[in-house]
Amino acid sequence: MSKAVKTAKKKAGKKFSEGKSETGIKYSDKSIGQPELVPIYEELKKLLVPYEKGHPKAMQAAGQYHLISNKEVEIAGRKRNDIYFASLLVQKGYIGFYYIPVYANPEIKKDLKPELLKCLKGKSCFHIKKLDDELRTQIKDALKVGHSCYEKRGWL
Repeated sequence: MSKAVKTAKKKAGKKFSEGKSETGIKYSDKSIGQPELVPIYEELKKLLVPYEKGHPKAMQAAGQYHLISNKEVEIAGRKRNDIYFASLLVQKGYIGFYYIPVYANPEIKKDLKPELLKCLKGKSCFHIKKLDDELRTQIKDALKVGHSCYEKRGWL
């Protein structure tokens, strides 16, 4: 264990557990460990699946789902082999819905409904703890707008 890690543990003044929380749920690999979050994760995943056709492609792991366009693009003068579209990650108390089109077109945020914006933490990460019909519809609409934005830029 490095000196920096030992110092951080001391400063925290709490019991530090690596890999597992006190409840025994493992988060280091983002595995699905909270049964109440699994249905939300599966519902959100169903909203993203229609966008897997062609570009972007889906990448999955335990508790993770990523839509990535493997098309070579140039952004701000830098060539990239791929670009993220959206991702889902099971976190400790919520599902992280990462909606990347807001980086490409910040005006998209203005079109998002207040209920969805309440879940926004940071620039593109939405913390989804409960999923009702209204929020589901708003996420679906946001995905359509983001997909069309990517298509206009030639990223899909």
